Amino acid sequence: MTPLSDTELEVLKVLWELGAGTVRQINEVLRERKRRWAYTTVLTLLTRLQAKGYITSDKSELAHVFRPSVSREKLLRQRLSHLADNLCEGTALPLVHALVEGQRFTAEEIAGFRRLLDEMSPEPEAPTKKSRRKPRQA
Repeated sequence: MTPLSDTELEVLKVLWELGAGTVRQINEVLRERKRRWAYTTVLTLLTRLQAKGYITSDKSELAHVFRPSVSREKLLRQRLSHLADNLCEGTALPLVHALVEGQRFTAEEIAGFRRLLDEMSPEPEAPTKKSRRKPRQA
C-alpha cells in the first residue's frame, strides 16, 4: 500500500476509534486533540486516504460517511514486515527483540506472549520407529 503521511495516519486513527464518521465528526475528535484544521483540510486528508485504499465512503446520505478499510492490526503487520525487510534482511527476530527489550510487561501480557509462541511453534515430529535389527557379526 502507498505510505501514509503523519497527518493522514492521525485521521485514520480517529476513524479506527469511531468505526465510521462524517468529516464533521472526525474534525470534532481532532479538535479535542488540539488539531485545529479547517473542514476542507480534513476532507482533503480523507480524500487522500480513500485514494490510497485505506478508507471507503458511503455517499448515499447527505453527509458522506467514511469507514476504515484497513484495520490497525493489518497496517501494523504491513509496516513491521516492511521494516524487517529493510533493516533486518527479512527476519523478524531482531525487530521483535528491539520492540520488547527494556519493556515491562504484566504477567498476563507475558502469558499472552507464551500462548502466541505456542500457537506459532511447529508441531513436534512423531518419533520414528527404529528397526530392531541385531548388529551383523563379522
